[in-house]
Amino acid sequence: MNPPALSFMDANVIMYAIGGVHPYREPCVMLLQKIKSGEVRVVSNTEVLREILYRYFSIKKPFIAESAYTSLVELCEQILPVTLKDMQRALELLKRNPDVTPRDAVHAATMIHNGIKKIHSTDPHFDRIPGIRRIKPA
Repeated sequence: MNPPALSFMDANVIMYAIGGVHPYREPCVMLLQKIKSGEVRVVSNTEVLREILYRYFSIKKPFIAESAYTSLVELCEQILPVTLKDMQRALELLKRNPDVTPRDAVHAATMIHNGIKKIHSTDPHFDRIPGIRRIKPA
């Protein structure tokens, strides 16, 4: 049997899983359990790590920042770099899809550059990017 295809994991999956009461909390926890068991295989990128650090250090929660950062690194098969080529692709995506946030365009560009077609995310912006299929934690 072939292993499942790689998919990309967005920062919000970890954030909802470790956060307070929210409708996405339990679905994100369940997704993380599937990743740990090998049922789902994920990668992420350095920008997702930056998002986690920025969020939790800006609200003065460095211990959560470190825990979320470490968890993401451990769960992912690889943390992809964000290259100049990715940034140039992100710019093109933003020009064609002005409703997509720059951060999400960077993630999509990294995915496209690395041949990854699926993303685990609660963010509907990814639904507007051709060639990317969002898997909403459910």
